[in-house]
Amino acid sequence: MTSETTTQPTSEQIRRAPKVLLHDHLDGGLRPATVVELARENGYEGLPETDPDKLGIWFREASDSGSLERYLETFAHTCAVMQTRDALARVAAECAEDLAADGVVYAEVRYAPEQHLEQGLTLEEVVEAVNEGFREGERRARENGHRIRVGALLTAMRHAARALEIAELANRYRDTGVVGFDIAGAEAGYPPTRHLDAFEYLKRENNHFTIHAGEAFGLPSIWQALQWCGADRLGHGVRIIDDIEVADDGSVKLGRLASYVRDKRIPLEMCPTSNLQTGAAPSYAEHPIGLLRRLQFRLTVNTDNRLMSHTSMSEEFEHLVKTFRYTLDDMQWFTVNAMKSAFIPFDERLAMINDVIKPGYAELRAEWLFRPATTPSPVSSASDPA
Repeated sequence: MTSETTTQPTSEQIRRAPKVLLHDHLDGGLRPATVVELARENGYEGLPETDPDKLGIWFREASDSGSLERYLETFAHTCAVMQTRDALARVAAECAEDLAADGVVYAEVRYAPEQHLEQGLTLEEVVEAVNEGFREGERRARENGHRIRVGALLTAMRHAARALEIAELANRYRDTGVVGFDIAGAEAGYPPTRHLDAFEYLKRENNHFTIHAGEAFGLPSIWQALQWCGADRLGHGVRIIDDIEVADDGSVKLGRLASYVRDKRIPLEMCPTSNLQTGAAPSYAEHPIGLLRRLQFRLTVNTDNRLMSHTSMSEEFEHLVKTFRYTLDDMQWFTVNAMKSAFIPFDERLAMINDVIKPGYAELRAEWLFRPATTPSPVSSASDPA
């Protein structure tokens, strides 16, 4: 083993590395040009900018307020242009294409069907349009030399009262592209226990669900999501850090909830850039992901909202590589964690890990062996075993 295998990956290697994305919002990942075109086609006049470049900048700046509530306001514009079958299918197809081009091999993309009914679509028509778009996007990706598999997560809005209805919808489409359920929206004042009937229903149906918890609100949100609702994963979960004490000498003590989360290997859907925007973390260097990685929590890396955060999976990993000096081994660790935590059958997860992810990282780690002869190669010292 040489030091070359443990150096930090380049930006190009990060982009080519196989990645798994579990927390990405469909209405938070539109291309700015698509927003402009759909607004024009559908007569929506509420956009703050009609130039795609300027609109992309507006979304990013409006999302940098440090407030989750202000951050969520930006979605009024994207949802407004996603009210027809064609628009939903287009956005979903472009989502799959964009993720595949960024090296994502498996993604679970979430959206709230109830937010796309303003022009007469039914909940079922919304789901079918998005599923159709994902399949088309997967096909286009294959034509461009990329492979990706996309599953949908149906989201209920926590301030509304349709969670059980959306949970039943997710269950009906569970064998045709929908892999699970989620609740999202402002946490404060809207605890997950308001939707307990939906979670009890999903558990009875042996279905999967994740819950946005521990982002803008603290430990009570996480505790309720796990111990009352029975979440399989935590969307964000970044505030679990509040239950961890770090002494002046560097020793660490976990509280009972943090210990439970780690011991039970409950996946945390970390979204670093988004967390900085909403005020859940002050900087990449101070983001809890660094400590939680050292403590071996089941961490995953995610984008949350690629448009609002002006980010991608590659950019998220670039920030972490630069900040924490992560290597390809660290990237593989995060990626395998995510694939283990996906809502598809075990044998399919295992095949993705063994046949796609691990070989992909092994190939990247071996690239130093094939450098041009003019480039000095690392050599073992005389004392190294043969």
